[in-house]
Amino acid sequence: QLQLVESGGGLVQPGGSLRLSCAASGFSLDYYTVGWFRRAPGKEREGVSCVTWSTYSSNYKHSVKGRFTISRDNAKNTVDLQMNSLKPEDTAVYYCAVQGGPDPNFCSLLDQGRYNRWGQGTQVTVSS
Repeated sequence: QLQLVESGGGLVQPGGSLRLSCAASGFSLDYYTVGWFRRAPGKEREGVSCVTWSTYSSNYKHSVKGRFTISRDNAKNTVDLQMNSLKPEDTAVYYCAVQGGPDPNFCSLLDQGRYNRWGQGTQVTVSS
């Protein structure tokens, strides 16, 4: 019953916006660092954004800074990713994942091995 489910993906025109949501069931996200990752066709999975669970420190891939915003909603047990000014190169399957343990104070997007549980992914397509 421990699951992560992503939602909110879809088809959007360049310059448009989408809001992705990562919902947890069977456990509380309050005590987990959460990261958003994506995999584009023919490319390796890469980190997009992350947020710690106690200090709420966040980090972003350089190419999405100023366009994407990660946020926590403990009442809904979700972590969202607001994506604005979307570009065709943002097209990918987006995944959320959680990392247990003490708050790291800073979350790295490079060490994906620290994330213990992953969702199934949601497709984001930016076209025309």
